[in-house]
Amino acid sequence: MRNRRLLVASSAVVAGLGLAAACSRVSAPGNSAATSASDPVGFVAKANATLLEQAGTLARAQWVAANFITEDTEQISAAATADYVATSMRLAKQAASYGTTGGGNADVARQLLLLKLAASPLPAPADDALQKELTRIVAGMEAAYGRGRYCPPGKECQTIDDLSRLMASNRDPKVLLDAWEGWHAIGTPLKQPYERFAQLGNQGAKELGFADLGAFWRAGYDMPPDDFAKEVDRLWAQVKPLYDQLHAHVRRRLAAKYGTDVVPLDGPIPGHLLGNMWAQQWGNIYDLVGPPGRAPGYDLAGLLKAKKTDAIGMVKYGEGFFTSLGFASLPETFWKRSLIVRPRDRDVVCHASAWDVDNVDDLRIKMCIEINAEDFVTVHHELGHNFYQRAYNQQPFLYRTGANDGFHEAIGDAVALSITPQYLVKIGLLPTAPKAQDDVEFLLRMALDKVAFLPFGLLVDQWRWKVFSGEIPPAQYNAAWWALREKYQGVAAPGPRPADAFDAGAKYHVPANTPYTRYFLAHILQFQMHRAMCKAAGHTGPLHTCSIYGNRAVGARLQKMLAMGASKPWPEALEALTGEKQMDATAILEYFEPLRAWLEAEAKKGEGTGKK
Repeated sequence: MRNRRLLVASSAVVAGLGLAAACSRVSAPGNSAATSASDPVGFVAKANATLLEQAGTLARAQWVAANFITEDTEQISAAATADYVATSMRLAKQAASYGTTGGGNADVARQLLLLKLAASPLPAPADDALQKELTRIVAGMEAAYGRGRYCPPGKECQTIDDLSRLMASNRDPKVLLDAWEGWHAIGTPLKQPYERFAQLGNQGAKELGFADLGAFWRAGYDMPPDDFAKEVDRLWAQVKPLYDQLHAHVRRRLAAKYGTDVVPLDGPIPGHLLGNMWAQQWGNIYDLVGPPGRAPGYDLAGLLKAKKTDAIGMVKYGEGFFTSLGFASLPETFWKRSLIVRPRDRDVVCHASAWDVDNVDDLRIKMCIEINAEDFVTVHHELGHNFYQRAYNQQPFLYRTGANDGFHEAIGDAVALSITPQYLVKIGLLPTAPKAQDDVEFLLRMALDKVAFLPFGLLVDQWRWKVFSGEIPPAQYNAAWWALREKYQGVAAPGPRPADAFDAGAKYHVPANTPYTRYFLAHILQFQMHRAMCKAAGHTGPLHTCSIYGNRAVGARLQKMLAMGASKPWPEALEALTGEKQMDATAILEYFEPLRAWLEAEAKKGEGTGKK
């Protein structure tokens, strides 16, 4: 495949306060409520020590469950998760008893707040039986997704990897529809357990004083939950005009390819025609929507294969970028313990993820690497998590996570924006950089992934927030899912859906209970961070031509921000790197300005209103 595509990773396994940085069943710190109440400083210190000591138990159970999918490992993971949930909920409720001041100590007050949120994304009811039921449901849903296959009659069963390759390369609408429907069928049996999961998650959130599970998730952004929802809307409004231009262009080109009876010029695009199972990124259809008669510049997959690059070599390229900025090399254990190719002898969850098993230096990635441009970028993304994890490993345990979860997703992608043709020349993959007139091709390929992703990154949690609040009842799960897909993405189901369909369940992050707004924020933040780092590097040309590769001064500035972890509110961390305290999507507009002008000119040649 020729495109650069961001493959979003599961941050449930990278967040210091999430499930992968979890703990087994332990007694809550302190000898009595009275003693704890008189000493919030001591309570926080003991909580940090307890959580750090026990954190590896769940992480190792989850690692084994993801890499050896069996009923036994599923039960082991569920039991370890239940232990963690019980402990985190006890500590969260104790933390809530101190109020919000931390005895006048701002640092203690912040850690008490984070401790209250430490059960995220899975607060459970206090009742032991309900806790165990909830953790069994979550472990079962993720395992069911990992075992998912589409088995056409008379043919071999296909994994999501197989189907993704087909969706990326095939141009026959009937074949694409068959693959799309085949995979989405795996969501159907997940609907009933998801309904029960939502009930139990809501109960746990309410016991901690939140309106529902969605409000609990939104509380982790250093602002009231309702204010955060408004902030997301503000950022989307900044980038929506650019997305609408891109959508209209892609729709015109697909209508020319498939006919207006398949792709109407004034309606949503059928979801199976965009080169991706979830239509979340469109880079795989560049050949259909790029400037006709103009070469795409270079084929990164071909360049990698010409160099006989293997999976380890792909990771070495990513590591080399970070070490060029002054970061220390990955530990030897990383190379011994990571999973970087799909095993032939067992089922695994191949969805790319980054792990810090001991919350110190046991860094790993889990990824079934293929030699293509997509995975080249994904490697940089996952290693961004790992280098962030190691940067903050001297903080108290409660601060060993990103400034917010969008930061954790943004770091590797901000670095990946420096994967420019000039960078590829420097590392010996590309003989010479393409000419400046090829910038439109480069930017269109980037936009088909980065800009196209934005509404999908937004709507997954818009749907879940409404599910958790009760605005979307179970009977409307699927209809509401597609209503939001059409509203934000301008993408429709390829045809009528079965009455029992649960298409949200065919997206990994839903059954795996991984909040998704972080990826929307990451797409905003990565460009804002990239612009700031390029400015610090003294770059003076167009933003899309900047690479910070090899700039140790910029690396030191980045390292300083990463080392903060969650010790300060995210606006302070953002300011440390960018000089700005507010998330700002104008960097995306600046980066893609040459493309915007080209899209505008192309629109004048074609048809279609640009409305979704």
